[in-house]
Amino acid sequence: MAGRNHLYIPGPTNVPQSVLNAMHVQMEDHRSPAFPKLMLPLLQDLKKIFKTEAGQAFVFPATGTAGWEIALTNTLNLGDKILIYRFGQFSHLWAEMGKRLGFNMEIHNEPWGMGIPLDKLEARLKEDKNHEIKAVLATHNETATGVTSDIGGVRKAMDAADHPALLFVDGVSSIASIDFRMDEWGVDGAISGSQKGFMLPAGGALVAFSPKALARVETCNYPRCFLDLKDQMNANKDGYTPYTPNLPLLYGLRQALDLLLAEGLENVFARHYRLAEGTRRAIAAWGLKLCAQPGFESNTVSAIVVPEDQDARLVISAAFNKYNISLGAGLSEVAGKVFRIGHLGDMNDVSMLGAIAGVEMALLDSGIAIQPGSGVAAAIAYYRATA
Repeated sequence: MAGRNHLYIPGPTNVPQSVLNAMHVQMEDHRSPAFPKLMLPLLQDLKKIFKTEAGQAFVFPATGTAGWEIALTNTLNLGDKILIYRFGQFSHLWAEMGKRLGFNMEIHNEPWGMGIPLDKLEARLKEDKNHEIKAVLATHNETATGVTSDIGGVRKAMDAADHPALLFVDGVSSIASIDFRMDEWGVDGAISGSQKGFMLPAGGALVAFSPKALARVETCNYPRCFLDLKDQMNANKDGYTPYTPNLPLLYGLRQALDLLLAEGLENVFARHYRLAEGTRRAIAAWGLKLCAQPGFESNTVSAIVVPEDQDARLVISAAFNKYNISLGAGLSEVAGKVFRIGHLGDMNDVSMLGAIAGVEMALLDSGIAIQPGSGVAAAIAYYRATA
């Protein structure tokens, strides 16, 4: 098929050409005296993206899923109680990881389309008089349902309960796209991945930990090796890594950080809001609804519910096979019920208009009755008015 594939999934995202160019490098000696000139500034600039001065950032040659495991196994002991609200596929997977690693997972289920219930969280923590709960896991942006939770509100709930649990946040599809304030919100472990807002290929676990969390590393007795933060801290202080790094990814990260910081984080967040809002207006013009309930709408991915007598997989198939557009599928409980449009990373107004036009054709081809051009028109009107 002529032309390139148009990638509108919530990760991996499009990689800017300058980042691709930066990654096209010869291999080099990662133990040379010159290597810290690459590594040390990377770790410092990563802290700017996480919005932390007190915390420490790390790069693991792994994934966001590994970041979940890094947080748990470096700060908690086998059998510790962990609290999590499950309301989508990725909060589900984090909870299941905790079970498999031998932690005592306290899982509270919420309807898919909702986020973390702050009132319930506060009440539960107040009940925990003996502070048996050692960590709270919070999925900032639930990619499966297009739901964003209020992490600042989570911190307020924990403070209102005067609870000392660690706060770990899955920010894989939010950090570098949606406002995230590690220090201000009292986040102890922030977890992201290279392939979403950082506009890189998959393969990098980008994480940051508070001094409180790093202090636990010294006393945690959970066995670990490749994902041990102590090894990273010992090597990183001199600008090195404890094992062979993914050099092309590090050079790509250097360029990606330069792009994000040059645009300005507040501008990055505002751009993602505009792209998302234009998409939401298109969805409304089609007469369709989001999976996310009001107040939880994500600025990085929209999960669109199809009519009950339709199958979202047909929309995804038509988009890919006829128009060379990749859309996100519904996962687990929402499989066949939703399709997802990713609007994060290296995107602009025209990029999104292409996605919206392609989705309109796929909807019509799948037998879902919409007014042709309605979504495109609604998005154009919004983008022009807010440019």
